[in-house]
Amino acid sequence: MAEKFDNSVTAEWDAWYGQGSALMAAGHFDGAVAKFDRVLARDPANYYAWVLRGQALCELQAYDASLDSFRVALRLQPKQALAWHGCGVVQAKQGNYQAALQSFDHALDLAEDDPKAWYNRGNALLRLHRYEEALFSFNKAIDHKPESHRAWYNKALALAHLYRYPEALGSLDSAIALKRNCHYAWTYKGLILNKLHQYDQALGCFAKSLKYRKSNPNAWYGQATSYALRGDIPQAADSLRHAIDQSPNLYSVMVQTDPNFTAVLQQPEIQSVLQA
Repeated sequence: MAEKFDNSVTAEWDAWYGQGSALMAAGHFDGAVAKFDRVLARDPANYYAWVLRGQALCELQAYDASLDSFRVALRLQPKQALAWHGCGVVQAKQGNYQAALQSFDHALDLAEDDPKAWYNRGNALLRLHRYEEALFSFNKAIDHKPESHRAWYNKALALAHLYRYPEALGSLDSAIALKRNCHYAWTYKGLILNKLHQYDQALGCFAKSLKYRKSNPNAWYGQATSYALRGDIPQAADSLRHAIDQSPNLYSVMVQTDPNFTAVLQQPEIQSVLQA
């Protein structure tokens, strides 16, 4: 009888575990947490249940509870990369980038070929303005997963912060080759081309970005910048109007001190947009 009882309990735990995993995959994170809580009530030493619970809580933006789950997992199995990576993700979302960096380093000590850990390490380093190190991390992420358009995009961010604009453009081209409709890559390419005074090409990039995402104030503002720098006041005003309509609290303030608009800011068309 004891053996039969144990088997039935194990089957029940497996069912809850499987249901929790399925709920996570479907985006039902509250339900997933509830299932993992039932598993852990019976089996508090279940490392993977603590990790998956932490991931679900992170998706719910319950960051303190998520971090607690990952830390319990690490007390159970301190040499498991997955929980260290989870800690890093949560710490980054909390804005604690130095702690996140340390967690990602722990994860990579245990699983040095994990492209997600390299990618997230690079993002933490970007936030810490450590651009050369960030570039190294994104290169490692690309080495292990060259099909990641996000890694190529973030590599471009690091390169641009280092003023290596031609290389940044090449990295953005790689991102776009992998995901043609990556609107933010098209936008960032346009922003870099503006810095290089290649306004016609920049406008082509912003048009591509807007083709793939109409609700896209960054692209509208970038387009307005291109037109302003070319001295095309009516077009600059029209694009600026779209940017402000979609994100009024940001762009109505930004344009007032943006040196790219200094020469045109007092033009009647621009003032009309700002005073609307």
